[in-house]
Amino acid sequence: MDIAYNYIKQNFNVDEKVLALCEKAEKSIENIFNSIDKNAEINQYKVLQAMQKNKLSDCHFGMTTGYGYDDLGRDTLEEIYKDVFKAESALVRPQIISGTHALTVALFGNLRYGDELFSPVGKPYDTLEGVIGHTREEKGSLKEHGILYRQLDLLDNGKVDFDNIAKNITDKTKMVTIQRSKGYSYRPSLTLEEIKKIIKIVKDVREDIICMVDNCYGEFVDIIEPTEVGADLVVGSLIKNPGGGLAPVGGYIVGKKEYVENCAYRLTAPGLGKEVGPSLGISGALIQGLFLAPTVVASSLKGAVFCAKIFEDLGYDVEPKPLDKRSDIVQAIQMKDANKVIAFCQGIQKGAPVDSFVVPEPWDMPGYDCPVIMAAGAFVQGSSIELSADAPIKPPYTVYMQGGLTWFHSKVGIILAIDEMYKNGVDLGI
Repeated sequence: MDIAYNYIKQNFNVDEKVLALCEKAEKSIENIFNSIDKNAEINQYKVLQAMQKNKLSDCHFGMTTGYGYDDLGRDTLEEIYKDVFKAESALVRPQIISGTHALTVALFGNLRYGDELFSPVGKPYDTLEGVIGHTREEKGSLKEHGILYRQLDLLDNGKVDFDNIAKNITDKTKMVTIQRSKGYSYRPSLTLEEIKKIIKIVKDVREDIICMVDNCYGEFVDIIEPTEVGADLVVGSLIKNPGGGLAPVGGYIVGKKEYVENCAYRLTAPGLGKEVGPSLGISGALIQGLFLAPTVVASSLKGAVFCAKIFEDLGYDVEPKPLDKRSDIVQAIQMKDANKVIAFCQGIQKGAPVDSFVVPEPWDMPGYDCPVIMAAGAFVQGSSIELSADAPIKPPYTVYMQGGLTWFHSKVGIILAIDEMYKNGVDLGI
């Protein structure tokens, strides 16, 4: 047993059989880690180059309040995002509180009464269903504002039904929404190649249809972003990948100038748009978080691969598998038992730097149709670039793990989760 595993054994009270299992898994995936690091290296250079191009200076780390006119830090950060994503424009604001909020701004900014929103990738993430309003009506939804919705379900194997996308586009279709990550679905997340194919099919039908990609959990996993495969709008959260663990709040929208401007007018007010919105002193954290993001995402990916390898070795169904090409940082494990899900999440919590003493339990979270358990001892509330795990407590009892600011934290958190399962009587066959 190497020195790190021996330290974990002595100081975290982990069973030696669990450590042996995990050490063996880690040694078998070292070549995958090399590939992850190579992508992170390219992305690091990309971010560095964008910061140098825009002459980033310590004057950009200052604070504005009130209206936020002439906020140099905010405006420079948006130029950096524009260049990193190779887009025409960017809106990056602490006033956007989540990925769902960023998507809501993009939808309401660009859709009008009688327009149709089309999802060719099945049902959206749970919290977006309330925004759309066609399966779960909420006050202020798109449906309430007279916006239509159409959905093309995925095939039985979880893949996109490419053959039927064009047939579902109507004269009213104004926007196509493409969710990159799997959400709470046990399926492969969309690759950039698949996103490119969807966009081409849509644009071949009608060039003026806006193609928007929900990029949450996907930033910096590959060396290009959806804007580089034809997306008109790309949307995400700063407390996920691009915030690098330092962003305390925020979201971003990048893409075609006209559509981003429409979003800005929705976020603030007509006639004001991007000209207002104070940085409130957090520009430095947002900028530095972006600088760290490529290596933080790499750490998260290593943790996901490590977790997938261990559970595959134990005979569990995992998505994606250890050797699969990844499109996001999310790792799904099909536990098929509520108690296993709860034990895993409680073990992840034990490995947290914050609230490690707290025992998470399932509860009725707003926006979800069943109890959900969430383990997230994070420095930033709700930050899923930090090591976290969550699951809807319903069959087939699949747990979703993501994040890890450092590979070493991901590693010990996963080890503690497996140890918690073992100590709660789960037969791991070891």
